[in-house]
Amino acid sequence: MGTIALNDAYINKLNNIEKRKYTQKLKIIKDLYIGGPKTNVEICKDFNISAPTSTSLINELMDEELIEKKGRAKADVGRQPDLYGLKKGSLFVLSIAIGKFKTKMAIFDNDNKNLTGVKTFPIPVSKDVDAIDQIYEYAEALIEESKIERKKLMGVGINMPGLVDSDKGQNHTYFKTEPNSATFQEILREKFDKPVFIQNDVKSTALAEYRFGLAQGKKDVLVISLDWGIGLGILMDGKLMTGTKGFAGEMGHIPLVNDGALCYCGKRGCLETVGSGIALARMAKEGLKSGQDSLLNELSNKEIEKIEPQLVIDAANRGDQYAINILSKIGMNLGKGIGILIQILNPELIILGGKIAEAKEYISFPIQQAINEYCMEQLREHTEVALSTLGADADILGSVAVVMDNIFDDQTEMD
Repeated sequence: MGTIALNDAYINKLNNIEKRKYTQKLKIIKDLYIGGPKTNVEICKDFNISAPTSTSLINELMDEELIEKKGRAKADVGRQPDLYGLKKGSLFVLSIAIGKFKTKMAIFDNDNKNLTGVKTFPIPVSKDVDAIDQIYEYAEALIEESKIERKKLMGVGINMPGLVDSDKGQNHTYFKTEPNSATFQEILREKFDKPVFIQNDVKSTALAEYRFGLAQGKKDVLVISLDWGIGLGILMDGKLMTGTKGFAGEMGHIPLVNDGALCYCGKRGCLETVGSGIALARMAKEGLKSGQDSLLNELSNKEIEKIEPQLVIDAANRGDQYAINILSKIGMNLGKGIGILIQILNPELIILGGKIAEAKEYISFPIQQAINEYCMEQLREHTEVALSTLGADADILGSVAVVMDNIFDDQTEMD
């Protein structure tokens, strides 16, 4: 194998015996990445291979400087067996999060350490496919700046808003390419000459919560992003649920209000029209225009049309009653929608993230109040609602999780 850096040209040169060994090595690396250091016996058991085969593969991986001894495991009797784990700095992932107004990038090592810091670039999510070239150029500059060995870059993970078909590598909302032409994923895969994986932003965040956040060790979890819009990532039995085309989780477009406001999706009364950052900003503006006394007048310098959700959250945290009241209304509407999900999916945990979740108790309390009012006791009493602890860069961690969850499976399908 020489290196774990993956590309089709290298794999196509392998004969059947070499491919089998190659995939066995990939599986061991994934096992060590997710499960941490293991003994030879544990690796044999995980993959149903003989001790000599496992020893040979481990030795080769050590020669290739991909794994190393990590001390010894505890043993009740006899000699303590060696533990093997991934060598520090042996593998890297380029993570890209394309947002509504900007794009963030960072490079992580196999210990999930951010090597470059999160870099922000002026590339908004767009319908313009020419922006793909900009993304690539900034990413290449970051790789150069990081000074990592390019052969150790395993792949590129990208998350973004929109209807993302991760299997086909296409976003049906943004960066849409012409029918029968190369997809967004295919274009970047050719440019980087590395595996590239794309995923919807909230589904990506759900994977981040599962690998690094509050969902660790959980099986049935809903991850809800509360930002300008509302997104949902569904983890059931420890697996990300995507639906037939990858579009599962369009929670924001559940019809909630009869004859309600027109949503940008074309329907009326969607949850997003009464429970999102868009709705929060709209309610704040309407109140101030009608003469409502609020700290928001001061914080916005009386430029009402420029009010954004963050300003409302800031006002609430400074005790402004009007801001607290409209956040409560938003939270009650969200709680109704979440109550529907609890009734259908019966999750053990619901994680709230995104900009609106930064309002903390001003949003979580009304959400819980609505759940208590609109959801059956037998279901709600077994569902915990919590605020994400991953912070503002959960999206960047999500792209790392997307790569690490998919790259090995993508390459071992040949086995």
